[in-house]
Amino acid sequence: MKLRLAVLTMMALTLLSACAPATIPAPTPDVNVIYTAAAKTVVAEFTLTAAAFSPTPPPPTVTVTSEPTTASVTATNTALVTDPTLIAQGTPGTLCDSMTFGGDVDVTIPDNSTLSPNQDFIKTWKITNDGACTWGDGYGLIYAYGEKMSGQPVPLGSVVQPGQTVQISVNLKAPAKAGEYTSAWQMSNAKGVPFGKALFVKIIVQ
Repeated sequence: MKLRLAVLTMMALTLLSACAPATIPAPTPDVNVIYTAAAKTVVAEFTLTAAAFSPTPPPPTVTVTSEPTTASVTATNTALVTDPTLIAQGTPGTLCDSMTFGGDVDVTIPDNSTLSPNQDFIKTWKITNDGACTWGDGYGLIYAYGEKMSGQPVPLGSVVQPGQTVQISVNLKAPAKAGEYTSAWQMSNAKGVPFGKALFVKIIVQ
């Protein structure tokens, strides 16, 4: 009896082995997972396509607006000269310092006088004080322009009143080189301010 049961059991196991499939079937895939993956793939492809065909936006245009430059105007106040001694020329008789001369201005060494090279000489002019102020200490001739000729003005030596005519001189030395030379001198007040017309000496060295 036990033997028959064992034989039947073995036969049943054999039949079961013969009916079993050779390979284990793969599990059925989840349909929802497949749909999700497919949707992600499509979205990715659309994104790449849009990036490939979208034109690159142009760089932004920067507009620079220049502000108008406003010129600064600085007003300069010019001091009014009220000291009459600082006024050089004007209408004769109305200024503190003024000088005039006539056709006999050249007392010595007339224009175009001939001198030797390095010759010492004294040029003297005759002038008139036609201003309102007296010429005193500090008044005299100063060099203006031209050939100085080592000029040294001679002091007035006395007070010159308004309306008075005087002679005024400069010690000069003729240049060493031959030629024509002109030297200009001018009266100045005690502050060194020149006034009146220039006085000239013109010589020929030969």
